[in-house]
Amino acid sequence: MTQPAPPGGHLRVLVCDDNDMMRAALAEVVRAQPDLILAGSAADADEAIRLATVRRPHVVVLDVRFPGGGPYTAQQILRAVPGVRILAFSAYGDQGPRAEMAAVGVAKYLVKGVPNAVLLAEIRTLGAEALTAEPFITEGRSR
Repeated sequence: MTQPAPPGGHLRVLVCDDNDMMRAALAEVVRAQPDLILAGSAADADEAIRLATVRRPHVVVLDVRFPGGGPYTAQQILRAVPGVRILAFSAYGDQGPRAEMAAVGVAKYLVKGVPNAVLLAEIRTLGAEALTAEPFITEGRSR
C-alpha cells in the first residue's frame, strides 16, 4: 500500500549499509514508492556524511554496525543536516546498540527483517517530522 506524497513534496531518503545486497534491496524498496526519492546510498561513514551534506535527505536509514561507526556517522549527519531524522537499521535488537544510537540522537531503531510495510511506515513518519523541522520548512519556501 502506498501513501500520497507528503504536503511538502517527496521525501528524500539516504540508505546506508555496508552490505551490497542489503543496500541495493533497501534502495529498490525506496525507489518503488511514488512519494519517496532515493537521495543516494552509501557503503561507509565518509560516503554517508558526504552524501547527506550534499543531498540533504529528510530520512537516513543507517546500519548500526556501519564501517566508520554507526553512532559516529549519525552524529556527523545530524550536525551537517539539521532537521534530518535517522532510522537505525540493525540485525541486532539488544539494548546496547539501541541505547548508543539513541544517545547520539537517532529517532527510531528497527531490527532488520521487519516487513517492508513497517520500514516504509517508519520512513514516512520520520519524514513527516523532518518536514516540520525549521531547516526543511525554510527550504520548502525557497523553491
